[in-house]
Amino acid sequence: MQGDEDQATADQGAVMESAEDTLRFSGPLGTAEAASLWPRAMEAARRGVRSIDARGVVSLSGTGAVLLAEVARHAGDAPIEPPGEHSAAETLKRMSDALAAAPAPPPPPRVGLVTRTGQLAIGTVKQCQTRVGFLGEVMLGWAGLLARPWRLRISELFRHLDEAGTRGFALCILLGTLIGVILAFQSAIPMRKFGAETFVPQLVGISLVRELGPLIAAIVLAGRTASAYAAELGTMKVNEEIDALSVMGIDPVAWLVLPRILAAGLVMPVLALVMDLTGLVGMGFVMQGLGIPPSMVMNSLQDWVSVGDLWGGLFKALIFGLTIGLIGCRSGLKTGGGPRAVGDAATSAVVGSLVAVVVLDGLFAIIFFRLGW
Repeated sequence: MQGDEDQATADQGAVMESAEDTLRFSGPLGTAEAASLWPRAMEAARRGVRSIDARGVVSLSGTGAVLLAEVARHAGDAPIEPPGEHSAAETLKRMSDALAAAPAPPPPPRVGLVTRTGQLAIGTVKQCQTRVGFLGEVMLGWAGLLARPWRLRISELFRHLDEAGTRGFALCILLGTLIGVILAFQSAIPMRKFGAETFVPQLVGISLVRELGPLIAAIVLAGRTASAYAAELGTMKVNEEIDALSVMGIDPVAWLVLPRILAAGLVMPVLALVMDLTGLVGMGFVMQGLGIPPSMVMNSLQDWVSVGDLWGGLFKALIFGLTIGLIGCRSGLKTGGGPRAVGDAATSAVVGSLVAVVVLDGLFAIIFFRLGW
């Protein structure tokens, strides 16, 4: 220990003196004083202190007592001379006993790169197993429903059809019209350079029917319905209502999941069709403003947009809807405990649905390209 004195004074008057191998504290040692002295006290303790003298402390808070105890611990369990004032000495004793009874947990061991990679791989495999297991439960539920179709809750199915489909028509009409207008204007700008504005209806029509209609409808369904499924089922999970159904011998998958997945799958082609039609209407208004009559627009669409394009887009929408319903229900049933569980489940449902839709859309693009469709 250095022989010279090192003194640090807090704003409220607490004093810390370091002389030889003793660290002395004096004055009031409250929360503000302890915070001001903490860095210097820890540094002095690391340099080497054999004893701590707190006899000059006139008042002591819990934070100040923790400071004295931590300095002693960092100095190798150096002894502490308690304050002369009785209440301060009692505070120090109670805090020291509490810290000794509940010591701080040791720092976690350092994990190497190979170990972290292995843990990540094991966690990914477990997540995949959980998702495949849930998919298997849903498939078994569908098989049981085909054998006993009267188990399907028709009233619940119509409720979800209304919430996921009917109440989403207004949003789809608005988005579809705006998308058609935007695509028409943005396509007309480069086409005008080549005098090819007449090809805008073909471009917009194929883009909407094959790609943008199902994709934007899926985004709407993921934002509205997947989050609603996850929040509703997550609340039931937190309130132990799903466990109560299992205790009563009722399969939660058949009772709660299947109507929601079926409703999402049925409404998605309808929403995609609404997006397609309203987008074409919006594009028609723009073409009318550019001097292209509606009859010419209709003829172009009939020549270039086939029924196969429409069916392909609607089939994609059906798969998107089933996937969104499946992910939303799974996120709700896997909700944990705590106040943030339901919000985390809704967020997981939306993010997972969007990622799954984009991945499926890419797979469909590859398949359609290989099939020449």
